[in-house]
Amino acid sequence: EYEWFNFEQSSVETYDNDFTKLNPITRGMFGYSLLRASEKSGFFNDLFDLLEKFNVSLEGLHTETGPGVYEAAIGYGPILQSADKSTLFKAAVKEIGHRHGIMPTFMAKWNAELPGSSGHIHQSLWKDGQPLFFDETDPQKISKTFRHYLAGVMHCLPHVLPCYAPTINSYKRLVEGMLAPTKVTWGIDNRTTALRVLGGSPKSTRLELRVPGADMNPYLGVAATIASGLYGIENELELAPLTTGNGYEATGVEILPANLQDAANAMKDSKVANEILGETFVQHFGDTRLWEWRQFQTAVTSWETERYFEII
Repeated sequence: EYEWFNFEQSSVETYDNDFTKLNPITRGMFGYSLLRASEKSGFFNDLFDLLEKFNVSLEGLHTETGPGVYEAAIGYGPILQSADKSTLFKAAVKEIGHRHGIMPTFMAKWNAELPGSSGHIHQSLWKDGQPLFFDETDPQKISKTFRHYLAGVMHCLPHVLPCYAPTINSYKRLVEGMLAPTKVTWGIDNRTTALRVLGGSPKSTRLELRVPGADMNPYLGVAATIASGLYGIENELELAPLTTGNGYEATGVEILPANLQDAANAMKDSKVANEILGETFVQHFGDTRLWEWRQFQTAVTSWETERYFEII
């Protein structure tokens, strides 16, 4: 499930203007707007039709809250196939956009004043063609297997966060009040928690991981979440209490690392991450994320020039 912003300009114009003077294809905060979608109906229709030719079926496509932002829900399927479709989707959106004079971006947070772009992962576990997450006799209609799986994803979340939030910019999205989680929480159909349980029937009962941004590598994202869930099942982890109400105000829960440096160091030092994802990968990937952090520390940003140029 991806959100992304779209701008009415070419890559040449964007670079020539130093990534300033960005011009969203629509104005206003029109989530779920038929009117805004109709303004770019050619682009909108091509996303549906041309992606279908690549076997990337969209279950939903609509405007989201913000200027020029869309959200798409890719049809569900086996885990590796879903990662393939996510990768094709992002590449195709950029190519289709180019045909319409539109430049899409999957940055997690392109503007501090607007909501970020998510890359939520919906997941369920099946065996021999049967779903394992639903239990009619349970008060919350979720099975013991689902509870262990959910507990595993929660337990491992701070240890594998760079797989969901891999860039400097990722952590600008994970702020309070913007429907992106900051704490390790779960809830029933609660969009303020990190993990949202959705139920209703055996086939539709699933877990939505709301931490990843649209900048996530889908292969690493799904690998981390399935490894975490299976870790919970194998170790029969107990599920933390349900969060009701505003998840940002939850107390007694773990807070996610606030930047890439802290997240990468936590991952490298984590016994759990090295166990479920392999030491070779964790140490190498962690080092690449720390390299990214060091590159950021040498950059002079527009915030610094605007704040210090004249008054210092």
